[in-house]
Amino acid sequence: MLIKKKNEFRRGYNQITSEDEKDNNTMMDFGIIILEKNDVYTNDEKKERAFLLMSGDVTFEFDDASYSVRRNSLLDELPYTLHVSKNTKVKLTATSKCEICYVATKNGNDFKSVFYKPEDTRSEQRGKGTMKETSTRIVRTIFDKANAPYANLVLGEVVNYPGKWSSYPPHHHPQPEIYHYRIYPKHGFGISILGDDAYKVFDGDTIKILNDKVHPQVSAPGYAMYYIWAIRHLENNPYITPVFVKEHMWVMEENAFIWPEEEK
Repeated sequence: MLIKKKNEFRRGYNQITSEDEKDNNTMMDFGIIILEKNDVYTNDEKKERAFLLMSGDVTFEFDDASYSVRRNSLLDELPYTLHVSKNTKVKLTATSKCEICYVATKNGNDFKSVFYKPEDTRSEQRGKGTMKETSTRIVRTIFDKANAPYANLVLGEVVNYPGKWSSYPPHHHPQPEIYHYRIYPKHGFGISILGDDAYKVFDGDTIKILNDKVHPQVSAPGYAMYYIWAIRHLENNPYITPVFVKEHMWVMEENAFIWPEEEK
């Protein structure tokens, strides 16, 4: 399901999805927080929450800790992310205009707050050396079951190079997922495939991935496509790895023949 960005995000919290939606429910609150210089935003929702800095200068305060950080680029810089449990109060103070992604869900576990710095994020170039580099992309995993076994969320980022594919070979998983997009330059576009349907996505759009649908992505030539990905674990069925569509797995083989042949 495609959620179009209809207007510019306003100051404060801009809700995109709600955990309690009756239809097409991702089981996650998801939105964008916009703060102007000197704005203060507080949050004490009784849920597991993550705050991912997208741009600007902000001070994160929680428990007895304080971190003042800055992010200039989604494409070239790894993220700062605060991950807290239901009993933690969070205060954000902007020292410039900033943008923060917010994702939350119900979780009865109490766990120690974690402030993930860029060096804590696993970043890898997937697809490199295969498929004639048509699916080379950067995949960043901030937290998942490996480093946050107490969480009900998984959170990361993808940088999709211009004209190339990501989430490829096509894969699927029963756990609901959200993709939130930014396009560079801003007037560009990409294509998001959900099952047998394809959606043209623009800067600020969001996709709900539900019902175990395959979801490969591609960016238009000339336009880099960044997206945040958030997954909600299911009870007794956490997200670990996706299921790849077998008929397309051959493209990953070392000696796969992909037309045209290399010049001798």
